[in-house]
Amino acid sequence: MFNYWLVLGLAVFTEIVWALSLKYVQTNPSPWVIAGSVVLSFVNMALLSFAMRGIPAGTAYAIWTGLGAVGVTIGGIIWFGDPLGAARVAFLALIVIGVVGLKAVSP
Repeated sequence: MFNYWLVLGLAVFTEIVWALSLKYVQTNPSPWVIAGSVVLSFVNMALLSFAMRGIPAGTAYAIWTGLGAVGVTIGGIIWFGDPLGAARVAFLALIVIGVVGLKAVSP
């Protein structure tokens, strides 16, 4: 049996890298950086679409966007100096709890 959850995990990873690349493009615009961002966008969508073959669409999309948001927030804090506060951490934790819950009740 094919592991669609692994593909979804790869889609989440590419989502995070893609979104962070958009910020990087703003500070370091070059044809190669822009092209990399465009390629990541296509890879990202292809992986998400493929994962939806074996995972309910709503579950896959919620996990993809939720973990993507958490990853981009953490990446922004680490690489771009985005602000970190207790409220942000608390709400990120709620997203993670929701994602774990969706995974727990999914086939």
